[in-house]
Amino acid sequence: MIVADLAGATGHPWYALVTLGAVVLAFAYRSPLPAAAGVTAVAWALHTGFVLGRLGELTFDAQAALAALVLASALVTGALARAAVSTAQSRVSTLQTRVSSIPARVSSVPVRESSVRVREFAGRVLRVP
Repeated sequence: MIVADLAGATGHPWYALVTLGAVVLAFAYRSPLPAAAGVTAVAWALHTGFVLGRLGELTFDAQAALAALVLASALVTGALARAAVSTAQSRVSTLQTRVSSIPARVSSVPVRESSVRVREFAGRVLRVP
């Protein structure tokens, strides 16, 4: 918050609010929801206590309510983004499991032994983990 004060955040509270919103968004994306909610509450307290109210005293006015709304929106956005990404990843892994469980078609056409060895070698070398 000292850096925010030196950067002029007390004169322009949006500087600190945008920065704290980005921190909350990143934390909500990477952490469990209760931990992210705690970070959101601390970010609001820092903003209202040291940016809006210069002496560390919490203020409860329209600017503090707007800050709470912005930070809560960042929390919800980060949590929804995490949920969407985890859902997409689980769908991809399910699809990969389905594709790998489909049996390969066996040909009844006789082929030369060297062709079979080349295919087996290519199958081992080009296998994706």
